[in-house]
Amino acid sequence: MSVRSAAALLPLLGDRDLDAPLAWRHGAPISARQYLADVAQLSAGLPAAGPVVNLCVDRYAFSVGLGAALVRGLPSLLPPDARQDTLARLREGHPDVFAVADDRQLQAHGIPVVWIDPREHAPVAAGVPEMPLVNAEAHAVSLLTSGSTGLPQPHAKSWRTLVGDVAAAVPRLAGLLDLPSLAGLNLVTTVPVQHSYGLESSALLGLLGGAAFDSGRPFFPADVAAALAGMPRPRALVTTPFHLKNLLLAGIELPPVDLILSATAPLSPQLAAQAEQALSAVLIEIYGSTESGQVATRRTTASEIWHTFGAIQVRAEQDEAGGERYVFSGDFVPQPTPMADVLELVDAQRFRLFGRANDLIHVAGRRSSLGHLNYHLNSIPGVLDGAFWLPDDVADGVVRPVAFVVAPSLGAAHIIAALRRRLEPVFVPRRVVSVTALPREGTGKLTVRALREFALAQLAGDGTAVQVTRDVPSDHPAFAGHFPGQPLLPGALLLSEVLEAVQSVPALIARLGASPTLAAAKFLAPVRPGSTLRIALQPEPGSSRGVRFEVECGGEVAVTGRWTAAAEQGA
Repeated sequence: MSVRSAAALLPLLGDRDLDAPLAWRHGAPISARQYLADVAQLSAGLPAAGPVVNLCVDRYAFSVGLGAALVRGLPSLLPPDARQDTLARLREGHPDVFAVADDRQLQAHGIPVVWIDPREHAPVAAGVPEMPLVNAEAHAVSLLTSGSTGLPQPHAKSWRTLVGDVAAAVPRLAGLLDLPSLAGLNLVTTVPVQHSYGLESSALLGLLGGAAFDSGRPFFPADVAAALAGMPRPRALVTTPFHLKNLLLAGIELPPVDLILSATAPLSPQLAAQAEQALSAVLIEIYGSTESGQVATRRTTASEIWHTFGAIQVRAEQDEAGGERYVFSGDFVPQPTPMADVLELVDAQRFRLFGRANDLIHVAGRRSSLGHLNYHLNSIPGVLDGAFWLPDDVADGVVRPVAFVVAPSLGAAHIIAALRRRLEPVFVPRRVVSVTALPREGTGKLTVRALREFALAQLAGDGTAVQVTRDVPSDHPAFAGHFPGQPLLPGALLLSEVLEAVQSVPALIARLGASPTLAAAKFLAPVRPGSTLRIALQPEPGSSRGVRFEVECGGEVAVTGRWTAAAEQGA
């Protein structure tokens, strides 16, 4: 590591008692002193070059992996999942990439792994440990969150930016608890630590903000309640609207907490009030983005107004298309950052949030947002979860919204009647589809891509076309033999991808049966490594039980054909 000025270095841990808990596992504390020993031991065994893909599930193991990478001067890549196509993207352009992980069942898909056992700890030396110093300006982490489109995009952060992010949040949160600092505050978090909100509001609040975090990630309501009960007070629940609603609907006894943090989607005032009453806590929503970090808060039961952290300011400016966008700057935000939301500014540090800019919809000349519609749908008593979706097709010149709901005790007519009391008539759905669950991610986020594919799959039973997107990994073993120097995906494997897409849609399985027959196939263009396949599946009309397919790759149609039910073979 080159010689740097002291001004360019920042400590790995914020100011804290090294013998106080930094983390908890199953009710047992892990001190900051132990953490420094574990980081020193792991960092000594890491490869010299990186970057590091941090795939740890245990929050303490993740933090040790993050700290060890920082000490070695290696950036950490934080993907939204460990799927094969996600990891294939991370390998591209990074010949020295390796992973740190704690789950031995994990498939790293060709990436070398340094394993961490969070139950084993390094010996702690006597005396005062030397605090590791981190290059403040170097690339510390890249957050690869899925965003609303479902396609992971990297967002690089320096250690100075992350330190400033936490430094701006701590006074606000400590003030709400009437405490001088967050020392002694214990966090239980339902959000993955690889997510920007999960990173900022759990691991970093521990490392830099003086709090302590539970190493687990409870998901089911009983597990959340047990994790909270196992932590001493003051304690906080870090969660999302989706997880919070499920927790309150579970009907189980909940231990009191001192603070609830919620983010990833706006929370309704009704749900916020229920949460504060059920958990005897103050609930605070956090607003931000992966690009900017957390930039504002509001107490939902007290006001709809958001207030920025520290010296952060927001302004309106004209975008390239002539519309208006809202830009946050100042304090730890390294450069002016526009948000993908529609705001109403009260002043330079206060605003109202109306919804995402790409959520805005127009139906029969009227304007609203999907966030606004979903808010009212989920406010109906008995609706456990719900989402509006706008189909691609237009009937009578008007797009007709469809509502998908998880509401076992309610019929469609009841939901439509309730929405008529809340929405303008043009936004009341003509169709309400009852489902058992929506395809949400671990953070509770419902991406545009996931909802579209889910909606088309649900509607396929009435003849609606289905589109499924699949990625072809660059290192697929078939490319080695087909053909050296000019690799392409064999036709049999391409048809296998189509069949897997068919079998991912319940309505198409019902139409074709468990063992459909390939009736026809025509290959029109090659499929190369790293391609994205867009598979269109069209149920045939009338009494036919066939499904026609078309696979597009790189703007060209690669293959067309038809699957039929086994009974049609030879017809």
